[in-house]
Amino acid sequence: MKGTLYIVSTPVGNLEDITLRAIRILGEVDIIAAEDTRHSVKLLNHLGIRKPMISYWREKEQVRSDEIIKRLHAGQSIALISDAGTPGISDPGAVLIKKAIEENIQIVSIPGPSAFVAALSVSGLPTDQFTFLGFLPSRTAQRQKFLREVYLEQRTLIFYEAPHRIVDTLLDMSHIFGERRSALVKEITKYHEDVVRGSITEIIEEVQKTTIAGEYVIIVEGWSGMNKSITEDVLSELHTCMRKGLGRKEAVKRIAETFGLSKKELYKKSLDESAG
Repeated sequence: MKGTLYIVSTPVGNLEDITLRAIRILGEVDIIAAEDTRHSVKLLNHLGIRKPMISYWREKEQVRSDEIIKRLHAGQSIALISDAGTPGISDPGAVLIKKAIEENIQIVSIPGPSAFVAALSVSGLPTDQFTFLGFLPSRTAQRQKFLREVYLEQRTLIFYEAPHRIVDTLLDMSHIFGERRSALVKEITKYHEDVVRGSITEIIEEVQKTTIAGEYVIIVEGWSGMNKSITEDVLSELHTCMRKGLGRKEAVKRIAETFGLSKKELYKKSLDESAG
């Protein structure tokens, strides 16, 4: 008889944020598959749980997934946990889950904390519809391209970002999104938890006054149809199209459609800039 794979959510910071069901399952399974056993053992020690563990951190996920599947076929029950939150959500786990489905192994979700949901709940931005986009590309050009692609998304946008890129990412958002309402949530559920709300520029000013550390969730208001400012970034895109051989009118048409802008206003702005 095949074993069961449990997808167990664990705290994103505060160790008290774990469900009674998660504690029971972690204590009952035969083995725990952890993203990083060195990290997860702290939680297990806190809960007084002693179980065999196997690591499936990202570089080993493919190989270790095969080993875990063999154990499941042998009848062992396994709990899959990540360092924080829900496995597979901007964390390793998706490879194993996909293989388990293909092997017709029973998968049971043990729901719990998720950093982006917790951050959204205190952001003050619309929660009825939202788009979670995870970590942005680390390279500037790719990150800016990605942000332009979601410029017209009307649902609330949610991103994760690392501390060493947070200022650069916010600056890119300011150039591309303009002054949309936003929230920056730092170290959600942890001792140094902090929430900054305001325009992207206001948030940048606040971040630069503080110690930059920990994990961040960035939440940005979706495009409302009213936010149609012609930023320097938009004009830069227009110039790029023109340098590639497009005439001004064709370039204006393409960029206006991409960013949801008035072709007439963009054309006038481009002429004014050229004259200046």
